[in-house]
Amino acid sequence: MSHEQCLTPVQVVGIGLDGAAGLTDSLRQLVEKATLLVGSNRHLSYFPNHQAPRLVLGDLTEAVQAIRAQLDGVDKDRCIVVLVSGDPLFFGLGRLLLAQLPPQQLTFHPHLSSVQLACSRIKVPWQNAHLVSVHGRSLEQLRVALKQGVEKIAVLTDGTNTPSAIARLLLAMDLASCYEFWVCENLGGTGEQVLCLGVDTILNQTFSPLNVVVLLRNSNQAEQELDLDSLPLLGLNDQSFVSFSDRPGLMTKREVRVLVLGELALQPGQTVWDIGAGTGSVSIEIARLCPTSEVFAIEKTAIGSALIVKNCRRLQVKNVTSIHGGAPEVLHNLPAPNRIFIGGSGGNLNSILDTCQARLIEDGVVVLALATLEHLNTALSWFSSHDWNYQLLQVQLSRSISVGKLTRLTPLNPVTIVRAKL
Repeated sequence: MSHEQCLTPVQVVGIGLDGAAGLTDSLRQLVEKATLLVGSNRHLSYFPNHQAPRLVLGDLTEAVQAIRAQLDGVDKDRCIVVLVSGDPLFFGLGRLLLAQLPPQQLTFHPHLSSVQLACSRIKVPWQNAHLVSVHGRSLEQLRVALKQGVEKIAVLTDGTNTPSAIARLLLAMDLASCYEFWVCENLGGTGEQVLCLGVDTILNQTFSPLNVVVLLRNSNQAEQELDLDSLPLLGLNDQSFVSFSDRPGLMTKREVRVLVLGELALQPGQTVWDIGAGTGSVSIEIARLCPTSEVFAIEKTAIGSALIVKNCRRLQVKNVTSIHGGAPEVLHNLPAPNRIFIGGSGGNLNSILDTCQARLIEDGVVVLALATLEHLNTALSWFSSHDWNYQLLQVQLSRSISVGKLTRLTPLNPVTIVRAKL
């Protein structure tokens, strides 16, 4: 036992579900020397024959006051051992003890954390995992991580924010990314279970209170088959499309796509340009609605153009042509359009609109989806100076998400849709 261990009066010992058997010999000796044993009923039950007084952890403030009283006593040979789950400084009691007691009176003996155990069971490295605790907290941090498309998320749950509650959140968010959903129960104990389950299955299943959820973003989404017969005619889920690996949420969201399609006033047999097509989500929606139309998806990034091809293959769409190049340069060689959608301009909006005016077939329609005030101002100035008629649709939408057993609305980014005709 180290010199520090002998001198510090409060020893905080991490312990797993395997109880005393999971401790090293030196730590078991340390616990045996305790003059006060502090822990939950479960932790204290691992040492049924210990002779020291016991303090059951209930109200943490009261427990800290009792420990402080012991420290202020006359007995200088005291050895207070506090038993905690896993690593006391990993979302554990250690933080509270450091806030309430002088650090020089504390020594920490970490056990394996639940996240370490979970990742070892799943056989994935955990040094790059995004750690989220929803134990006694809201799901907001998890929602933000999911929206960002974080690759690997480890979640500490509680009796309210259960695996089922997390599954409801995933479904409500309609993410562009798909996640493998792992539930790891009773890690290190006799009832250990590590399960990878579908989100729909998890919704109706009850798990042990001692569980960790690990969410792994699926990098092979393109290889996953879609049940095409079950897809709606209009308004595909964002998850239907393979997206950018580093920016999985970068696409025209489903609700906005539906409104854009309405503003385009599509008809069969038309030629449609989708400028700044990204993943091709709008192009593919147009192509599925109007199989006799010809859709040109113009995207300046090579990865975006490749994603458009993947998504067309994934959704078995034949009437979309992916065009890799910057607008307006690549527009001059395309067939004249009846409809134009501009989802991105790369800073060339004025010159793109000049080309659109020159090439658009009579009675054609141009629709833009704009997320910034500066681009909106540029578009309206151009339309006004060129005597185009336009209408604006301000879109401010919110989706419902679960907050424990409650529901609240979370907003999508505002978008202004402009519909213009000469």
